[in-house]
Amino acid sequence: MEIKLDYLFCVFVIALFSTILHELAHGAMAYALGDDTAKLSGRLSLNPLKHIDPMMSVVMPLIFAALGMPILGGAKPVPINTRNLKWGEWGFALVAIAGPLTNLVLAFVFYALWALVAQSGFWGTFFAVGVMVNLGFMLFNLIPIPPLDGSRVLYALAPDFVRNIMMSMERYGIIVIYLLLCFCGSLFANYMGWAENGILTLFYNIFGV
Repeated sequence: MEIKLDYLFCVFVIALFSTILHELAHGAMAYALGDDTAKLSGRLSLNPLKHIDPMMSVVMPLIFAALGMPILGGAKPVPINTRNLKWGEWGFALVAIAGPLTNLVLAFVFYALWALVAQSGFWGTFFAVGVMVNLGFMLFNLIPIPPLDGSRVLYALAPDFVRNIMMSMERYGIIVIYLLLCFCGSLFANYMGWAENGILTLFYNIFGV
């Protein structure tokens, strides 16, 4: 039971930390591309109270962790005015992809710490959880269903009829995602497992462990 509590504690800390950096990356990229909405809203901050959503940032990651499932989560969306962004739709796509890419970088850093500093004990668990939480956040957010980040990237690439479908889904996207998780859980688990194994294999080839 103590190991389980240690694991949940690691999930709680890393989920908060990773969520904050994910959302901060969205705001920073938007600011770099000419939109200061996030800055004026106080979202270019490491203060967790500016970003966290109690259900998405705390409760949901802990529930998935306790159930032994891929760890998912989120935070309050960063406000962005797309009309201020350079490069239009492509600028919006860059803002969207900045969050998942941040999680990929964090996963790499945590894997490096696990490989080079500690592979067992509390810190070994902490670093390993850091890898899996960030891979989970990245892969979940890359699903191309509104309002997830992957849908913003797809929107920049998609033909008009696909964009129209995506816009009509925007209001109900979260409901669609939850329904897919409930009724297509095995398909989702296969996607997560396949993608995570591929990335972990790449990390293994880099560090040799």
